[in-house]
This record gives sequence, structure tokens and C-alpha cells, in this order.
Amino acid sequence: MNTSTAIALPLALASTVLINFAYLREHDAVAALPVLSMRRPLQSARVLLTDRSWLFGFAMESVGFLLYVAALRLASLALVQSVAAGGIGVLAYVSSRFAGRRLSPRERNGVLLSVLGLAALGVSLIGGSGQGGAGSTAAILVWLGATAGAAVFVVTLGRRMLGVAVAEGVAGGLFFSLGDVSTKVATQGGARIAFVIPLILGYTLGTWRLQLGYQRGAALTVAGLATLLTNAVPIAAGTIVLDEPVPSGVYGALRITAFAAVTIGAIFLARPERKA
Repeated sequence: MNTSTAIALPLALASTVLINFAYLREHDAVAALPVLSMRRPLQSARVLLTDRSWLFGFAMESVGFLLYVAALRLASLALVQSVAAGGIGVLAYVSSRFAGRRLSPRERNGVLLSVLGLAALGVSLIGGSGQGGAGSTAAILVWLGATAGAAVFVVTLGRRMLGVAVAEGVAGGLFFSLGDVSTKVATQGGARIAFVIPLILGYTLGTWRLQLGYQRGAALTVAGLATLLTNAVPIAAGTIVLDEPVPSGVYGALRITAFAAVTIGAIFLARPERKA
């Protein structure tokens, strides 16, 4: 392990801990606020920005983001995301403690599969975790456009199938992943500093969707799904559009298995057990 990677790993770990604590703080704050609405963005923004508890959570999330950017300057997108992916475990443990309840069997299974899958993703990076190339700008733009399109589809047409809270969590995660990929590209400098624009749009829309979801569902469901997508999608982007090394042999098979585990874990989290 080189020096840059050795510095990037603890930065990424500190980032994910701060961000997931922030998610819980924001969830508790938003759940107690008047109903937020996309139709009244200025009024809803005013409600959020005048609530001290929410602002404290958002400040924690902002510090976590700055640590994340620093980690991306030193290591590949896939490697940083694999460390950040452990946030789902932090989120599950702390949310159950804060709520004073045990996780349901379905939630435990979802978290366990997700953590195992994301850990396997991290191990698979041993077979290909270098800095990679710059990737094609056209391919990156197509990826970002497809991600944004999927998020819009979920919030406009997917609510009836998934439920509002789940749809908002999925859309929030997709928008955050768009911001994450844009952040990595923007840190390459030069003309690619222009990717700060989709970076801002992605994080702004992702944050907004999560706040709407927090008023309609549990933190573990909404933020958990967002965390899974925020990590899994950029790892795929690192391989597909940023030319980060693709593992072969056992590591390649492990990566495929890992994505399957993450997907099943997300399904469990998206469908919490029914109350008797």
C-alpha cells in the first residue's frame, strides 16, 4: 500500500462515519418539522435552514464531504467508495440505538447482506484498485445523464410500486452517486473542473430527496438505500467509465457476487417486515 492510499483510507472512514451520523440527525430533525414540499421549495428551504438541529446535521455532512473529496484526491473512486460503503453498518447500529429498538429480522438480514457484499467489493479491489485513467468525457456524461434519468423515473413513476419513502431514498442515492462521480472527475483539474456543476446539482437534489423521504419513512430504510446506491453505483462507474482496473479470475467473480449481495440487501431494506 502506497502513502497516498494509506492516508486516503482513514479519511474515507472518518467521512462515512460523520455522514451517517449526520443522516440520523437530519432524519430526527426533519421528522419533527412541517411537511416539506417540492412545490414550495423556498418555504421548505426556509423551514430547514431555521432549524438548528437540522443545520447541525447538515454541517456534519458537509465536513464529511470535505474529507471525502480529500480522499478522492489520493485514491481511486472505487477504493474510496468501498470504504465509505461500510456506512450502512454504522447507520444500522446507531439508528437502532437512537430509536431504542432492535432491528427486525428482515432489516438485520438486509444490513448483513449489504455489509458482506460491500466488504467483498473492497476485497475484490485488491485485484484492481489503482488510480486508473481519466476516462472518456462523452462516456462520463452519458453515465451521469442515465443516472439522473433513473432518479427522475423513480420519483415520478416509481412511487406507486416502491412507496414514497423507498422511492425518495433510491432517488437520493442516485443523485448522490451522480455527485460522487462528478467530484472524482472534477478533482482531475483542467477543463474538467466544469464537472463542479453536476456535482452541485447532484448533491443538492440528493439532499432534498432525502429530506422528503425522512418525513415518510425510517432513517435505516431511506438513508440505508441511499447509502447503498451512493457506494455501489460509483464503484461500477469507476470500472466502466473511469478506466479503473477490472479484477480478473477470483477477484472478478467476487465482485459479481458482491453486487448480487448488495442488491438483495437493498431489497430487504426496501421491504421492511409488516407489523402484525
